[in-house]
Amino acid sequence: MTPRDNLVVVLHRPQRLVNIAGVVRAMKNMGLHRLRLVAPVEYEPFDIAGIAHRSEDLLAAVQISETLDDALADCVYVVGTTARPRGSAAQLFTPRSAAAELLQRASYGPVALLFGPEDNGLTNADLDRCHALLHIPTTAEYASLNLAQAVLIVCYELLLAHDPPPTLPAYSAAPATAAQLERLFHAAEHALWSVEFFKAHLAEGMMRSVRSLVHRAQPTAREAALLTAMCLETINYLRRSGRS
Repeated sequence: MTPRDNLVVVLHRPQRLVNIAGVVRAMKNMGLHRLRLVAPVEYEPFDIAGIAHRSEDLLAAVQISETLDDALADCVYVVGTTARPRGSAAQLFTPRSAAAELLQRASYGPVALLFGPEDNGLTNADLDRCHALLHIPTTAEYASLNLAQAVLIVCYELLLAHDPPPTLPAYSAAPATAAQLERLFHAAEHALWSVEFFKAHLAEGMMRSVRSLVHRAQPTAREAALLTAMCLETINYLRRSGRS
């Protein structure tokens, strides 16, 4: 396995088979072979292979998930593509500026390149799952990109990324996966509600800030488990004392 083998293209709720075929072709052009689909509206491998010729090997390995969390569960880093940041606190990069770092992170485990549906892209809830965001520069007069075009540009920059990657902190243990972080965020939110920390209209924004802080901290799996246990013990203590 090389870092490039850990780069995973994730299409969230793709709507048209022809666009999936375009993505498959772009991945084959740029040497990536791991594709995950989340609740695709249309999917027929035979028809896709008729558009993206000689792609049977990639199609044979496609993974289909019902939920985004399932598709991202084993990933140690997630970057979401967006045409316009919508209040997310995640860091924003271009594919070119992020490529070398993504390759280095892929040496630790699967790195998800997340793309949203063709009509409106990723929602704020989807972007909350991301450690960082990718924005592809375009002219202001016509900023809309086809799904396959966006995938091709990101994969192209990853293909060309030969410069030494930036120095990242060395992990003393395996980095936390997306599934482990989601368990932490769920437990943290539950604990904060239990101590009446939130006002209802502020909870979403505060939790987005918590997510951004944790993503920047880059916890290991053991550290994420420790924080989750602390939150759960707080909830249990309040229940035992009759305060929740």
